Amino acid sequence: MRGAPVNAVVLIDGPSGAGKSTLADALRLAWPGDRVPTLVRLDDIYPGWGGLDAASALLGDHVLRPRHKRRLAAWQRYDWVREQPAGWTPVPADLPLIVEGCGTLAAAHEPLSDIRVWIGADDALRKERALGRDGDVFREHWDQWQQQWEAYCARESPERSASIRLTAR
Repeated sequence: MRGAPVNAVVLIDGPSGAGKSTLADALRLAWPGDRVPTLVRLDDIYPGWGGLDAASALLGDHVLRPRHKRRLAAWQRYDWVREQPAGWTPVPADLPLIVEGCGTLAAAHEPLSDIRVWIGADDALRKERALGRDGDVFREHWDQWQQQWEAYCARESPERSASIRLTAR
């Protein structure tokens, strides 16, 4: 990450099953120096299976904009079991930040970030990975999630705002 700002904001987006979480984990572990980045996963923020757009907005409103203005930033966890919002987690302003998840590369987030990564993947491969990871829970909601994803991509064109583009294999 040579040349990246000290408190760099890295956003990682792409379809379900493309490898966003794996990349975010590897990036966090390989980050140079002793300032380990904060990692925020949109999976912890989505307010239910219909919440892709809501989580993207929450990320901007509660994490990226406040942090950009050097104000207190935090994200609210969604309790998937109780199907309701849960506790808040602060986001330190003095550490690098990595955010991964479907919806991170919304157009409004571009000026609030330093590095924007897009991971693409073959539809069959990513569906196999996502359902292998999340099983029947995701299988039941796959079509609903895919419709939201396609609408988000059509509206936001997230791949175009990426400064780095990768393809999962």
